[in-house]
Amino acid sequence: MRIIFHVDVNSAFLSWESVYRLKSDPSALDLRTIPSIVGGDQKTRHGVVLAKSTPARAYGIVTGEPVAQALKKCPSLVSVPSRFDVYLDFSEKLIRLLEEYTPDVEQFSIDEAFLDMTGTIHLFGQPDEVADQIRRRVKEELGFTVNVGIASNKLLAKMASDFKKPDLCHTLWDHEISQKLWPLPVRSLFFVGGSAEKKMLSLGIHTIYDLAHCDLNVLRSHLGTKYAEQIHRYANGVDEDPVAKKEPLNKGYGNSTTLSRDVDDYDTAFQVLLALCETVGTRLRRDHVLCGCVCVELKDWRFKSLSHQMMLDTPTDSSTVLYDNARRLLKEFWDLTPVRLMGVRATKISDDGFVQMNLFDTERNQKLEQMEKAVDAIRGKFGIDSVKRASFLNTDSVVEHAVGKKKHHL
Repeated sequence: MRIIFHVDVNSAFLSWESVYRLKSDPSALDLRTIPSIVGGDQKTRHGVVLAKSTPARAYGIVTGEPVAQALKKCPSLVSVPSRFDVYLDFSEKLIRLLEEYTPDVEQFSIDEAFLDMTGTIHLFGQPDEVADQIRRRVKEELGFTVNVGIASNKLLAKMASDFKKPDLCHTLWDHEISQKLWPLPVRSLFFVGGSAEKKMLSLGIHTIYDLAHCDLNVLRSHLGTKYAEQIHRYANGVDEDPVAKKEPLNKGYGNSTTLSRDVDDYDTAFQVLLALCETVGTRLRRDHVLCGCVCVELKDWRFKSLSHQMMLDTPTDSSTVLYDNARRLLKEFWDLTPVRLMGVRATKISDDGFVQMNLFDTERNQKLEQMEKAVDAIRGKFGIDSVKRASFLNTDSVVEHAVGKKKHHL
């Protein structure tokens, strides 16, 4: 039997923001103790909620809602802009700590990781003891809290880490599925969104138990074959997906996001692509590398995956160049079928010291390079929201301009 851990940072951006502020000024107010959020600007009321404190949750504030709406629920709410560079640093420190326990670490998003402990658990102790040790070390050494889910596969480990929070460890072994998983509402199951939930409710499927015991042919006829089979397996706790080892640094840079609602129009999709390209470009420039290939990835609510890639005429680290090509790719292969997840990946990585220059594009590239490096410097000093593109000033935006979370299906 495999032993899989899922480590999930509690209110990641808000926790990391709090730790950063307290390290800079020990007398600062801990944002985790008051109604507070990370995301947008309190004065302009722009942006969406990226993370919330436990006191803010008591007011019904949810991740992904517009800041203006959150402020209506709690007028005294403290809203602070995000600092993606700071959060990335905390994320990297977490991964380094986790790699002390196993070489098989898969970073699932900026604030989540899977560990395959099957081959190394005997070096540290019993699974629940080791998970608790990780939880305590993160709190003591890094200053923030995590939940750890323990199970025999990635799906169950992820579901377990979502149980009661914060700062706790939970198991979800196969023999515990009937007690801990099946009574949950069907919407609680990973990758069951609003559209699928409505269809299942119309079929009388209200809990994960109902889904697990539903006739698969009925599910196929209403939800589509691939998606129906996938969530039916999930409802029964079945997932054979391996924990993928961390890729070498130079293999590629990517970011993706699970959207707060299905997207079926180019304008919204382009905005998501722009946000993704901004974070990928920032990481390329930070590491002083260039990419020679860009890929756009989509996943719709039925688990159908699509991707399209192209080689670039000239290697680049420009967010604008990445976005221009990503947008072109999207127009070529997307038929406007509603999508739940979008991603951008930059590959064919090379050192930025050796570049074959394009004589017809040199002046434009130089101006873009100067502009984007200046923006990086400003954001590094004053926070990621100190400079943003005008298209992200819309409070109804489906995505914030700095997309930190990258989500992939299990």
